[in-house]
Parts: sequence; structure tokens; C-alpha cells
Amino acid sequence: MRIAFLAASTLLLAVNCSAFVVSPSIATGVCQQRAVALNAVSNNIDDRRTFLAAGLALPAFLATAFPAPSVATLMAPSEEGKTFKPGEKLSVAEARDRFGLARKDVQYLLDNYAEISASGGDNVRRYLGTVGVTGYMYGITKVLKDLRDEAEDIVEFQETLNEFEAYLYQAEGAAYQSLFVEHSSSKGTPETFLATAKKDVVSMQKYMDNLAVQLKL
Repeated sequence: MRIAFLAASTLLLAVNCSAFVVSPSIATGVCQQRAVALNAVSNNIDDRRTFLAAGLALPAFLATAFPAPSVATLMAPSEEGKTFKPGEKLSVAEARDRFGLARKDVQYLLDNYAEISASGGDNVRRYLGTVGVTGYMYGITKVLKDLRDEAEDIVEFQETLNEFEAYLYQAEGAAYQSLFVEHSSSKGTPETFLATAKKDVVSMQKYMDNLAVQLKL
């Protein structure tokens, strides 16, 4: 399983890595970071902070390599996300609205975590915006960067955003690893990894709330 995962993901990294960078001059460094992160997954590194430092940015192509199982996905009533193109710049009003809706998605995830996580890690990842494009958390980092100039203290905003992103990807990593832990030498069970993911979501939400305060939402 690990060999097949590594082979498929490495191929996708080679094909898609350039899509994640703006300038060819920095492509090598970014791709190297993601290759290191890929190797961390394949070796079942338990230190999620180390995993993040390696440059965790795999969900976009991992979702392609390992599509979500065909199970019903619990979504909040009438809360289907509005898909937008990653390259599009939202207006300030649109970005503020989307951030508010993303916060509601996160609250809904926490309020219904037992039921949502019962369908597996990919279902949790949908609410984190790392699987599929229909949730309001999809592309949230870009949305928040577009709002950065609206904060009174840009430095404080960026520091808070960095912490938010760290917990977002820690939650993503734990939920993702829950899908494969039974087939690896890593300690733990799907349930323990999903429980860890929930703790990270709780921490992530605190930074989202802090960002909202800074944006006077």
C-alpha cells in the first residue's frame, strides 16, 4: 500500500507541482519541499509539526490519487459552498462573507463531528476544504490573504493566519492519515487520528475567531 501510494503521489507531484507556483525560478524549491512532505507521509512520521515544516501541501493532488469513498456526505442544510476559481480575486465584501460562511462550516463540523467522522477522514476533510470544492473552507487561505489589508495590524494578522494554517494542515494531516493507519506501521487507529484532527480543528477555530475580531466581523 505504501509503495503504491508513494509511486502514484510522486507521479502526480511531477505532473502537477508547477501548477502550485507562480515563478519558474522558485518551482524547484517548492517542489522539493513537497517531495520531502510526501516522503514524510510514506515513512509514517508521527511528528505532525515536522510534517508541516516539510511543506505539507499535498491535499490537492492526493485527493485525485485517492478519491473519496462513495458514501453519503453530511452537509449543513442549504449550506452548499459557492465554487470560485482559485485565480479569481474576490471583492472585500465577498471575501468577508465567504470567511463568515467558512466559520459556520467549521462550527457545523464540530457540532456534528461524531456523525461526520463516522464516514471516514475524507468526510472531515470536505469540511476543511481539502477534499472537493463545494465547502466554504475551500480556498480559505487565499480568501484571508485577500483580506489582509483590511486588518489594522497586518503583522499581527499574518502571524494569526500562519497559526490558523498550521492547525488547518495538522487537522488535514491527521484526518488523511486515519485513512491508511490500519495498513501501516504507524501507531494508532482511525479513531485516534480522527480524535486528534478534532482537537486541531478546535485550535484552528480559535485562530479563525481571532482573525474575525481583527477584521471586525
